[in-house]
Amino acid sequence: MSLTRRGNFFDAFSLDVWDPFKDFPFPSSSSSLIYHFPNETSAFVNTRVDWQETPEPHVFKADLPGLRKEEVKVQIEDDRVLQISGERKIEKEDKNDTWHRVERSSGKFSRRFRLPENVKIDQVKASMENGVLSVTVPKVEAKKANVKAIEICG
Repeated sequence: MSLTRRGNFFDAFSLDVWDPFKDFPFPSSSSSLIYHFPNETSAFVNTRVDWQETPEPHVFKADLPGLRKEEVKVQIEDDRVLQISGERKIEKEDKNDTWHRVERSSGKFSRRFRLPENVKIDQVKASMENGVLSVTVPKVEAKKANVKAIEICG
């Protein structure tokens, strides 16, 4: 980043703005041209998911802002693998519009988690509210040890 020198100090608030893409072979972010990369999935590749184990269920929460529940899939695969996936489509552009910046990502995402053996796969529930997907995976009740006292003969 270049800073403008005024006198003996650097002016960090100068109008010289650093463009991290200026040396790439495509137009910079300051250009009025917009390029769409069909394989662009940067934000969705890193879809954040919290996995919390409580005494009763395992709870998974994924932030999926802007997605509808119809655009998200929750599946249990063989060998107890929970898969959360979906896709955000690119918004249609109106040729009369002028785009100055496109930062919202589009593309597919998929996250997979191997569930422990103590879960009830047939009772998994999923809900979505305000862009947050919640998947609840109930746990099998832990068996209490059956203890039988043995009398010691003497």
